[in-house]
Amino acid sequence: MKIGNRDFSKHTGIMGILNVTPDSFSDGGCYNSVDKALFRTEQMLKEGADIIDVGGESTRPGYVMISEKEEIYRVSPVIEAIKREFDCLVSIDTYKSNVAKAAIDSGADIINDIWGFKYDNTMARVAATMHVHCCIMHNRKNKEYNNFCEDMLADLRESVAIAEEAGIDKNMLVLDPGVGFAKSYEQNLMAMNNLERLGEITPNFMLAASRKSVIGLALDLDTDERLEGTLATTVIAVMKGAQIVRVHDVEQNRRAILMAEKIMGKAI
Repeated sequence: MKIGNRDFSKHTGIMGILNVTPDSFSDGGCYNSVDKALFRTEQMLKEGADIIDVGGESTRPGYVMISEKEEIYRVSPVIEAIKREFDCLVSIDTYKSNVAKAAIDSGADIINDIWGFKYDNTMARVAATMHVHCCIMHNRKNKEYNNFCEDMLADLRESVAIAEEAGIDKNMLVLDPGVGFAKSYEQNLMAMNNLERLGEITPNFMLAASRKSVIGLALDLDTDERLEGTLATTVIAVMKGAQIVRVHDVEQNRRAILMAEKIMGKAI
């Protein structure tokens, strides 16, 4: 899979998290100005990030939705500045089509939708019209599953069908199992252990588990102590064939990826 001048087909790439919010669960308030966001972007790029994922609204458990106007106000100046200062891919972490359109107009290359085109029924059309790659995550309004893995895959197939109906080529899609969303602790572990099954739908898939509560519950650790747990999820993602991992700690995860790939004989 190629996005812009980056090729993710032979090497697991890194999506570095840049939350320009006051209230994200791990780094809220740290980068919510253009100067701070640029400083963090430069740091992540030097450490090996391939994509900078800009988010203007926290989606932590119990988050409060903000207006589209406020979200655009937060993300557009940051995206414009990043694209002006650096040669890198930028994704917009939003489930609102108007925010996505404004972000793409500001230079974003990728839409990262935590609702997999199911929250805003114009999101897929915006993505198709503006011809951008899309990360579509598994999510649902309830945790009632008959067979968790099969139901998760069925939900993702629905998202892919929405995309294709809007005119998006399946090769433009990257699937995300949605760790931390509409899943119990056990189901989050199961989603990661069955990550390769997303390849039954499309060859492109990713994992976004960095510092999440499943790691805290597994290891009984607070948010700022979850690096080693995150690295374990990244190595699993590499072994399962993921094209991208979305993480906070870029340098450490890059090293974990390279080590795993050297063991597997696939380092480039």
